[in-house]
Amino acid sequence: MAAFFITGTDTDIGKTYVAVALLQAAQNAGYSSLGLKPIAAGCERTADGLRNSDALALMQASSVKLSYEEVNAVALPAPCSPHLAASEAGRRITINQLAGYCRGSLSRRVDFALIEGAGGWRVPLNDREMLSALPKALGTPVILVVGMRLGALNAAFLSTEAILKDGLRLVGWVANVIDPDMLKLEENIDTLKRWLPAPCLGVLPWAPEGDALDAASHLDLSALSLKARPSSQISSK
Repeated sequence: MAAFFITGTDTDIGKTYVAVALLQAAQNAGYSSLGLKPIAAGCERTADGLRNSDALALMQASSVKLSYEEVNAVALPAPCSPHLAASEAGRRITINQLAGYCRGSLSRRVDFALIEGAGGWRVPLNDREMLSALPKALGTPVILVVGMRLGALNAAFLSTEAILKDGLRLVGWVANVIDPDMLKLEENIDTLKRWLPAPCLGVLPWAPEGDALDAASHLDLSALSLKARPSSQISSK
């Protein structure tokens, strides 16, 4: 299994949209796929319980089908930072708990798995831990979604510095155009390609309707060297 943690340069930069496109691209290349959203805030109350739109999108895009609770183990109603949403719900979530949930879901036979974070890289999970500790606990490399708008370069460089400082591998990044009128868009993307220490997996054009099938055609996963590997390679620390 090849498992990756997907994060973004900020919130609302299309992290889930890119994750769904990556899952579809993997399936197009003949790999089974699975997307997880271990913790989600801003969940809606339904007859089936709390549900998060990002987690539901990942479920629909995954070829390996799990229950909702296996995909989104911690669902929180308040639409804010996970540590605040958990506190409001009277819960305290830890990295060890989230890592355990993920390992259970990743025990399935699957070629390509994505674990989607929340917001950007530095998001508090509780009063002592940040969500960025989850990929380190799991031993998973990182894919960065860069939201292409004014300020994208600074956000991408700072996020990359933090990822590397945490001792994790950045194995690829995706440019997601969220501002169709961004000045010097191509020049900014070229700058990222020169400076970021990982390959660009693709550039997703402005797509207000968010068609993942079309978005997948703009991605190239060859740099990830996807090959079947034992799930035991995921750290059990």
